[in-house]
Amino acid sequence: MSRNRSGNRPAEEDDPQALFRAAVGDATPLSTDRIHHEPPPPPPIPRLRRQDEHAALLESIAAPDLLDLHLEGGDEAAWLHPGMSPGVLRDLRRGRWVLQAHFDLHGMNRDEARNHVGLFLAECAKRGQRCVRIVHGKGLGSPGREPVLKRLVLGWLSQRKEVLAFCQAKPADGGSGAVIILLAPPT
Repeated sequence: MSRNRSGNRPAEEDDPQALFRAAVGDATPLSTDRIHHEPPPPPPIPRLRRQDEHAALLESIAAPDLLDLHLEGGDEAAWLHPGMSPGVLRDLRRGRWVLQAHFDLHGMNRDEARNHVGLFLAECAKRGQRCVRIVHGKGLGSPGREPVLKRLVLGWLSQRKEVLAFCQAKPADGGSGAVIILLAPPT
Protein backbone atom coordinates (compact mmCIF):
# COMPACT_ATOMS: atom_id res chain seq x y z
CA MET A 1 0.00 0.00 0.00
CA SER A 2 1.44 3.33 -0.96
CA ARG A 3 1.27 6.38 1.21
CA ASN A 4 1.44 10.01 0.30
CA ARG A 5 3.94 12.48 1.84
CA SER A 6 1.83 13.08 4.85
CA GLY A 7 1.83 9.33 5.61
CA ASN A 8 -1.84 8.88 4.86
CA ARG A 9 -3.28 6.61 2.25
CA PRO A 10 -4.53 8.21 -0.98
CA ALA A 11 -8.25 9.00 -0.95
CA GLU A 12 -8.93 6.76 -3.95
CA GLU A 13 -7.93 3.66 -1.95
CA ASP A 14 -10.73 4.34 0.50
CA ASP A 15 -13.36 4.72 -2.20
CA PRO A 16 -14.51 1.31 -3.52
CA GLN A 17 -16.13 2.87 -6.59
CA ALA A 18 -12.87 4.62 -7.49
CA LEU A 19 -11.01 1.32 -7.09
CA PHE A 20 -13.51 -0.40 -9.32
CA ARG A 21 -13.30 2.32 -12.02
CA ALA A 22 -9.52 2.06 -11.94
CA ALA A 23 -9.71 -1.73 -12.35
CA VAL A 24 -12.09 -1.69 -15.31
CA GLY A 25 -10.71 1.54 -16.78
CA ASP A 26 -11.00 1.10 -20.54
CA ALA A 27 -13.83 -1.51 -20.58
CA THR A 28 -17.04 -0.47 -22.32
CA PRO A 29 -20.30 -1.20 -20.52
CA LEU A 30 -22.86 -3.52 -22.05
CA SER A 31 -25.78 -1.82 -23.73
CA THR A 32 -28.32 -4.11 -22.02
CA ASP A 33 -28.43 -6.34 -19.00
CA ARG A 34 -29.93 -9.24 -20.98
CA ILE A 35 -27.88 -12.15 -22.22
CA HIS A 36 -28.90 -14.28 -25.19
CA HIS A 37 -28.74 -17.99 -24.44
CA GLU A 38 -28.85 -20.55 -27.23
CA PRO A 39 -31.75 -22.98 -26.79
CA PRO A 40 -30.71 -26.52 -25.98
CA PRO A 41 -30.37 -28.77 -29.01
CA PRO A 42 -33.38 -30.96 -29.76
CA PRO A 43 -33.26 -34.49 -28.39
CA PRO A 44 -31.71 -37.06 -30.73
CA ILE A 45 -34.07 -39.01 -32.95
CA PRO A 46 -33.79 -42.72 -32.11
CA ARG A 47 -33.68 -43.82 -35.74
CA LEU A 48 -32.26 -47.28 -35.08
CA ARG A 49 -34.88 -47.96 -32.44
CA ARG A 50 -37.63 -46.82 -34.82
CA GLN A 51 -36.20 -49.01 -37.58
CA ASP A 52 -36.04 -51.98 -35.20
CA GLU A 53 -39.61 -51.44 -34.01
CA HIS A 54 -40.78 -51.08 -37.61
CA ALA A 55 -38.96 -54.29 -38.62
CA ALA A 56 -40.44 -56.14 -35.63
CA LEU A 57 -43.91 -54.90 -36.54
CA LEU A 58 -43.52 -56.03 -40.14
CA GLU A 59 -42.17 -59.38 -38.99
CA SER A 60 -45.07 -59.90 -36.61
CA ILE A 61 -47.65 -59.03 -39.27
CA ALA A 62 -46.12 -60.60 -42.39
CA ALA A 63 -44.05 -63.48 -41.02
CA PRO A 64 -45.50 -66.96 -41.24
CA ASP A 65 -46.93 -68.28 -38.01
CA LEU A 66 -44.30 -69.88 -35.83
CA LEU A 67 -46.82 -72.15 -34.18
CA ASP A 68 -50.28 -73.55 -34.42
CA LEU A 69 -52.25 -71.56 -31.87
CA HIS A 70 -55.42 -73.10 -30.55
CA LEU A 71 -58.02 -70.37 -30.30
CA GLU A 72 -60.51 -71.62 -27.79
CA GLY A 73 -63.10 -69.34 -26.28
CA GLY A 74 -62.21 -66.20 -28.21
CA ASP A 75 -58.83 -64.92 -29.26
CA GLU A 76 -56.88 -66.21 -26.27
CA ALA A 77 -53.72 -67.95 -27.38
CA ALA A 78 -52.97 -71.33 -25.88
CA TRP A 79 -50.55 -74.08 -26.79
CA LEU A 80 -50.02 -77.63 -25.61
CA HIS A 81 -46.97 -79.75 -26.39
CA PRO A 82 -47.94 -82.65 -28.69
CA GLY A 83 -48.74 -85.75 -26.70
CA MET A 84 -49.75 -83.90 -23.54
CA SER A 85 -53.20 -84.36 -22.02
CA PRO A 86 -55.67 -81.53 -22.74
CA GLY A 87 -56.34 -81.49 -18.99
CA VAL A 88 -52.88 -79.97 -18.46
CA LEU A 89 -53.82 -76.90 -20.49
CA ARG A 90 -57.24 -76.71 -18.82
CA ASP A 91 -55.60 -76.76 -15.37
CA LEU A 92 -53.09 -74.13 -16.42
CA ARG A 93 -55.90 -71.86 -17.63
CA ARG A 94 -57.88 -72.31 -14.45
CA GLY A 95 -54.93 -71.26 -12.31
CA ARG A 96 -54.35 -74.59 -10.60
CA TRP A 97 -50.62 -74.07 -10.84
CA VAL A 98 -48.99 -71.54 -8.51
CA LEU A 99 -46.92 -68.88 -10.27
CA GLN A 100 -43.35 -69.24 -9.07
CA ALA A 101 -41.56 -66.57 -11.13
CA HIS A 102 -42.22 -63.83 -13.63
CA PHE A 103 -40.31 -61.68 -16.10
CA ASP A 104 -41.28 -58.39 -17.77
CA LEU A 105 -40.14 -57.63 -21.34
CA HIS A 106 -41.36 -54.01 -21.43
CA GLY A 107 -38.85 -51.65 -23.05
CA MET A 108 -36.93 -54.40 -24.86
CA ASN A 109 -36.52 -54.82 -28.59
CA ARG A 110 -37.09 -58.25 -30.14
CA ASP A 111 -33.44 -59.35 -29.96
CA GLU A 112 -33.13 -58.39 -26.29
CA ALA A 113 -36.48 -60.01 -25.55
CA ARG A 114 -35.55 -63.31 -27.24
CA ASN A 115 -32.28 -63.46 -25.33
CA HIS A 116 -33.94 -62.66 -21.99
CA VAL A 117 -36.76 -65.17 -22.55
CA GLY A 118 -34.19 -67.92 -23.09
CA LEU A 119 -32.16 -66.90 -20.05
CA PHE A 120 -35.27 -66.63 -17.88
CA LEU A 121 -36.59 -70.06 -18.89
CA ALA A 122 -33.19 -71.68 -18.38
CA GLU A 123 -32.89 -70.12 -14.91
CA CYS A 124 -36.41 -71.24 -13.96
CA ALA A 125 -35.71 -74.79 -15.15
CA LYS A 126 -32.45 -74.78 -13.17
CA ARG A 127 -34.33 -73.73 -10.02
CA GLY A 128 -37.04 -76.33 -10.57
CA GLN A 129 -39.77 -73.73 -11.09
CA ARG A 130 -42.64 -75.18 -13.11
CA CYS A 131 -45.20 -72.39 -13.57
CA VAL A 132 -43.95 -68.97 -14.66
CA ARG A 133 -45.29 -65.82 -16.28
CA ILE A 134 -43.78 -63.64 -18.99
CA VAL A 135 -45.22 -60.16 -19.46
CA HIS A 136 -44.83 -59.25 -23.13
CA GLY A 137 -47.15 -56.25 -23.12
CA LYS A 138 -50.24 -55.35 -25.08
CA GLY A 139 -48.46 -53.25 -27.68
CA LEU A 140 -49.96 -49.95 -26.60
CA GLY A 141 -46.56 -48.23 -26.97
CA SER A 142 -45.63 -49.99 -30.21
CA PRO A 143 -45.97 -48.52 -33.69
CA GLY A 144 -49.51 -49.13 -34.84
CA ARG A 145 -50.39 -50.21 -31.29
CA GLU A 146 -49.71 -53.80 -32.36
CA PRO A 147 -48.46 -56.30 -29.73
CA VAL A 148 -45.20 -57.01 -31.56
CA LEU A 149 -43.55 -59.07 -28.83
CA LYS A 150 -46.66 -61.10 -28.03
CA ARG A 151 -46.67 -63.09 -31.24
CA LEU A 152 -42.91 -63.50 -31.21
CA VAL A 153 -42.85 -64.70 -27.60
CA LEU A 154 -45.56 -67.29 -28.28
CA GLY A 155 -43.57 -68.59 -31.23
CA TRP A 156 -40.34 -68.78 -29.22
CA LEU A 157 -42.09 -70.62 -26.40
CA SER A 158 -43.53 -73.25 -28.74
CA GLN A 159 -39.99 -74.02 -29.95
CA ARG A 160 -38.52 -74.56 -26.46
CA LYS A 161 -38.19 -78.18 -25.35
CA GLU A 162 -38.77 -77.34 -21.68
CA VAL A 163 -42.17 -75.70 -22.37
CA LEU A 164 -45.07 -78.13 -21.97
CA ALA A 165 -47.95 -75.66 -22.34
CA PHE A 166 -48.83 -71.99 -22.19
CA CYS A 167 -51.92 -69.83 -22.17
CA GLN A 168 -52.96 -66.22 -21.82
CA ALA A 169 -52.78 -64.94 -18.26
CA LYS A 170 -55.87 -64.14 -16.23
CA PRO A 171 -56.78 -60.43 -16.10
CA ALA A 172 -55.27 -60.09 -12.61
CA ASP A 173 -51.98 -61.52 -13.89
CA GLY A 174 -51.70 -59.35 -17.01
CA GLY A 175 -54.47 -60.62 -19.27
CA SER A 176 -53.66 -60.39 -22.97
CA GLY A 177 -50.34 -58.72 -22.10
CA ALA A 178 -48.89 -61.81 -20.41
CA VAL A 179 -48.57 -65.55 -20.85
CA ILE A 180 -48.52 -68.30 -18.22
CA ILE A 181 -46.07 -71.10 -18.99
CA LEU A 182 -45.85 -74.65 -17.67
CA LEU A 183 -42.30 -76.01 -17.74
CA ALA A 184 -41.22 -79.65 -17.73
CA PRO A 185 -40.15 -81.05 -14.39
CA PRO A 186 -36.42 -81.06 -13.69
CA THR A 187 -34.62 -84.19 -14.81
